[in-house]
Amino acid sequence: MNESLAKMRLDKWLWAARFFKTRALATEAIKGGKVHVDGQRVKPSKEITPGSRIEITKEPYSWEITVVALNTQRRPAKEAALLYEESPESHARRQEEVARRRAEKSTLDHPPRRPDKKQRRQIHRFKRIVD
Repeated sequence: MNESLAKMRLDKWLWAARFFKTRALATEAIKGGKVHVDGQRVKPSKEITPGSRIEITKEPYSWEITVVALNTQRRPAKEAALLYEESPESHARRQEEVARRRAEKSTLDHPPRRPDKKQRRQIHRFKRIVD
C-alpha cells in the first residue's frame, strides 16, 4: 500500500480495491448511482481520502465500507481487502443474502445430466412450436 497518497480518484480506488474488474465498470456504476461517498451521489473523479465512507450496490449485494488506505495498483484480493473496513451490519446483511441465495439454489430441480442429441432436438422442436 502506498502510504504517501493523500487523495485518489474514486473510480481508480474501486478498481484497485477489486470491487470492479475494470475502471470502466467502476465509472459506469458511479454514474449509475450505485456508489455513494459520505451519503452523497458523486462523479467518478471524486477525490477520496482515508476515512471516507463509501456505499456500493452491486445487485443483489451491497457494502458499507470505510476507506483505510489508498493504492494505485491492483493487488491480490488479500491485499486489496486491507484497503477498506466493512461495517458489521453490512457484512451480516451480505452473509444473510448469500445464505438465502444458496438455500434458493438448492431447492431448484436440476436435471441429472445434460440432454443428449435426441433430447436436444426435441427441445429445439418444442421451442419452435411455442414461439
